[in-house]
Amino acid sequence: LRLITQTSLSSMCLKQILLRPVAFAQVWNSQFGSHSLIGNKNIILMGLPGAGKTTVGRIVAQKLDCPVIDIDDDVLETTWNMSVSEKLQDVGNERFLEEEGKALLKFSASGSVISLTGSNPLHVAGMQHMKRNGIVVYLDVPITVIMSRLNSMKVDRIVGQSPGVSLRDILQFRKPFYKRWHDIRVLCGGDTAAEVVAEKVLDAVKRYQNSELETFISTRSGRSGRSMDKDSHKYFSDVVIEGLAPDGGLFVPERGLPKFTAGEWQSLIEATYVERAQVILERCIHPADIPASRLAEIVETAYGENFTCAKIAPVRHLAGNQFILELFHGPTASFKDFALQIVPHIFAYCVPTSCNYLVLVATSGDTGSAVLDGFSRLHEADKQRIAVMIFFPEDGVSPIQKSQMIGCQKENAWSVGVKADFDFCQTAIKQIFTNSDYTGFLTVEYGTALAAANSINWARLLPQIVYHASAYLDLVHQGIIPFGSPVDVCIPTGNFGNILAALYSKMMGIPIRKCICASNENNVLTDFIRTGAYDLRGRKLIPTFSPAVDILKSSNLERYLYLLTNEDGQMVTQLYNQLENQGHFQLQKGILEKLQQDLVAGWCSEEDCLAAIHSVYSTTGYILDTHTAVAKVVADRLQDRTCPIIISSTAHYSKFAPAILRALRIAEINQNPLSQLHLLSSYSPLPPVHWGLLETLKKKGNEDHRVCAADIGTLMSHIETLIQNHFL
Repeated sequence: LRLITQTSLSSMCLKQILLRPVAFAQVWNSQFGSHSLIGNKNIILMGLPGAGKTTVGRIVAQKLDCPVIDIDDDVLETTWNMSVSEKLQDVGNERFLEEEGKALLKFSASGSVISLTGSNPLHVAGMQHMKRNGIVVYLDVPITVIMSRLNSMKVDRIVGQSPGVSLRDILQFRKPFYKRWHDIRVLCGGDTAAEVVAEKVLDAVKRYQNSELETFISTRSGRSGRSMDKDSHKYFSDVVIEGLAPDGGLFVPERGLPKFTAGEWQSLIEATYVERAQVILERCIHPADIPASRLAEIVETAYGENFTCAKIAPVRHLAGNQFILELFHGPTASFKDFALQIVPHIFAYCVPTSCNYLVLVATSGDTGSAVLDGFSRLHEADKQRIAVMIFFPEDGVSPIQKSQMIGCQKENAWSVGVKADFDFCQTAIKQIFTNSDYTGFLTVEYGTALAAANSINWARLLPQIVYHASAYLDLVHQGIIPFGSPVDVCIPTGNFGNILAALYSKMMGIPIRKCICASNENNVLTDFIRTGAYDLRGRKLIPTFSPAVDILKSSNLERYLYLLTNEDGQMVTQLYNQLENQGHFQLQKGILEKLQQDLVAGWCSEEDCLAAIHSVYSTTGYILDTHTAVAKVVADRLQDRTCPIIISSTAHYSKFAPAILRALRIAEINQNPLSQLHLLSSYSPLPPVHWGLLETLKKKGNEDHRVCAADIGTLMSHIETLIQNHFL
């Protein structure tokens, strides 16, 4: 006892020693032994009643050779001198939570594994106290599994459940509290053994404590160029800010993407889109870059009231084995909203407040309005230090797209039309970023750094992985397929970002068999996938009804080639140097064969695009936009009908009203975009005309925008002028 009183053991540990003498050795090791994993920190297990916190906690503590503390048995019942159920019956629900919180506030421990009660997270002060010296691990178990476990334990009521409230409802009510407090999430399927969950907890804690394992490298870094020098590492926050690697390559995770087990994916089948997004992004973004609780707030803000459909990215049956993934329910009516409602908030969190930032974006149409809208929704303080400028081909977007980009301009969001095609805009921005003299001048003279939000920015790709995974899980949830059965996906493809995200979701464990790359008449990708020859010699960009895929240089293809070449940055550098200098490159036979295991490709003419829109509307009443029609035509030609195929509908047809009206064979077409939408609405189409687009087009006073020549010097002059106007 003299020895004990000379130490800093907590009162809880003293009780353990006095009441449980056999645990003395464990307590002593916890206080004075070497626990390299947690040190003096606690591992705090949190989850719904029935999540397995107590059992898992004992296993984790045994593996770490440290004390295990169960709040129910070791704190509450010891403090109250009665059972938890007796206390609940004595004081009632509301007072019980307060009494439970008071007990937590008096409790302290270190170097222990602590299993919370299911209701502890409802007490704010108590949880704040616990988090000060602990890593909170959320054992995330599907509610259906929890219900089954509680039923088998003959539990039909839990703390906080009022008369008339179902057990499922109170469990659902509690989940947001867990999201608020957790540092780490561990997905637990229904049949996952406690031993396996304990190992996952330890792995998750190791990841949490070691952010240096999640670094990024350029696609043009050779294997010999990988440096272990700490100062050379790039973390998620760095690549969000920098966008493009200094050597002109694109950032990729040095150790690849996280893998989900089949059981982990299955635990998300009943989850909402927002819940799936939070789980997937938590695994892709280290908490040292963005804590889980903050990331949850960002996701909920991004996919809240801004989307017109509660399911965010619903999957609709079209015909036969074809399903439409509707990616147009965001505020600007295209799939770009999925990334660009979330990336601005991620960017604002990651960038230091000591510098102003101007985000530069090249767009072939849909990206422009999505970027402008997303960055204009930042908090006012963030808008003072973060602005965005988009460059788009003045004559290379649809009239409605242009009106939308002009209408989405705000005090920190501007659009510039360029008398050139998209490829010029994209190349010009890359050259501006790699011009160290110019970027250095902006930093020194104006205190402003440049950043990118195009799909070359790694943060843009992550939200796209989510909707491809979610679409598959929706088919399972709807009973279309059992988990594990394959699907094909068909995606209208220009810059290769969307289809790359599908390939990434496959690498993370989603059972995608083939990714079908659908091109319009600018079919350089189709030729490349079929032959391995990426050849721009003699090619001219052809304006089409599907302008978002009117692209010849597909930037994100570089990330895929990096994977195909076994992460050989030197080979990627050679290929792109050859493309830049000679206008073409050819893949080696073995690499092409690997590519063709993942991808097939086809293209669609303008006539076939319009015919598909007319045919689908005539038979189903559903209107495809022009890009989705391209994918539909290619899917019809290439699918083998042995499994479902998910066609990505990347934009709402309202954005391309003239082409849609032409496809529907309506002779009289008013040139006013708003009139065109009203005409389409009169057909009572499925889905309805996009309300957000209507509201934008109704705005007055936003008709003006800047137009400049196809000259990099002129673009740089515009950048400098707008920096002066906004930041100075």
